Amino acid sequence: MILARVDGMVVATVSHPSLQGCRTVICQPLDEAGRVEGAPILAVDPHGAGQHQRVLVSSDGAATRRLVGDPHSPLRNSVIAILDATS
Repeated sequence: MILARVDGMVVATVSHPSLQGCRTVICQPLDEAGRVEGAPILAVDPHGAGQHQRVLVSSDGAATRRLVGDPHSPLRNSVIAILDATS
């Protein structure tokens, strides 16, 4: 799992068929102290996280493919939780 901050939403006129109706967000990975760590990643967001909210992202590609209902979906990451606070 990856602690991340939602930095934006992806909008595309053409996308893989498995992503029709799915919200895809740009997530910036964070370290334990909340500092930026690494490059941004894309994730399917079934929970509707808002801009700059902290989320937990799963990098389990099989779970993401099950979430969108397509074994050939190109996305690997999915938002699994929106965090209220971190300790």
